[in-house]
Amino acid sequence: MKTYLDCIPCFFKQGLASARILGTDEKVQKRIMDNIAEAIPSFHLTSSPPEMGKIVHNIIKDALQKDDPYRELKQRSNSLVLSLYGKMKKEIDSSDDRLLSGLTLSIVGNIIDYGANHTLQPEKEIAEISRRRVNKENGPNFQYTSFKKSLERARLILFIGDNAGEIVFDKLLIEEIRELYPDKHVVYAVREKAVINDATIEDARSVGLDRTAEVISSGSVIPGTLLHQCNEKFVSLFKNADMVISKGQGNFETLSDEPSPIFFLLTVKCGVVANMLGAETGDIILKENSNLR
Repeated sequence: MKTYLDCIPCFFKQGLASARILGTDEKVQKRIMDNIAEAIPSFHLTSSPPEMGKIVHNIIKDALQKDDPYRELKQRSNSLVLSLYGKMKKEIDSSDDRLLSGLTLSIVGNIIDYGANHTLQPEKEIAEISRRRVNKENGPNFQYTSFKKSLERARLILFIGDNAGEIVFDKLLIEEIRELYPDKHVVYAVREKAVINDATIEDARSVGLDRTAEVISSGSVIPGTLLHQCNEKFVSLFKNADMVISKGQGNFETLSDEPSPIFFLLTVKCGVVANMLGAETGDIILKENSNLR
């Protein structure tokens, strides 16, 4: 996916919202906005939004002189969702379709995103997650039957993660997949380095994901996944996996043009992506990339 002109105001919003979330004063906020304004003219619209997102958040890192300014917020998100793990597990246990329940929680958990959601209140958002539901009927943006068929056939599944906190919901989904199909090998990929609140190996291990799936770094240092920037192991897995599950809008923005079969799981967070998918902001999406064209 390329960057649209509509994305440019969003980069400024991201920068200002992030600076405020991270507790900077107005002087630092102004410097961040000035530096973003200087960077934007050199940015090519043929590149993906997450590539610009990395530049924006590198500007924030430099201003704060921190390699991982979201570290405490990520830890807080992980702890908050872990505190709800037992409740969500019981909810799945009591449902008449465990896989659908786990899948829905995983997709709705994608709201935990400090990059796209500028007014995020984690405690409030997480409390709302278990109240959201989807209809089992398969529409163009919720292809559950196709997902199940692919899952049944697959032996090697590559699951590309997104945000801290959200990874606990992914853990629940993977547990259901492994319960239904014990022979499946699931590899869970996270970012190589800290960028916004995207999960790293440290985050994945902290919530016990490494006890549910094989956890690896994709090699990506942007809030998305561009294959030419990823490490050899990840690229090999991507090409050889029987099924690829991609979480989040950043991964959608960077992988939507790939020819390999991918199921995208995300909550729509902006009008540009909503238009691409024929959806509305806030919709939850389960869609195979072969149906994007």
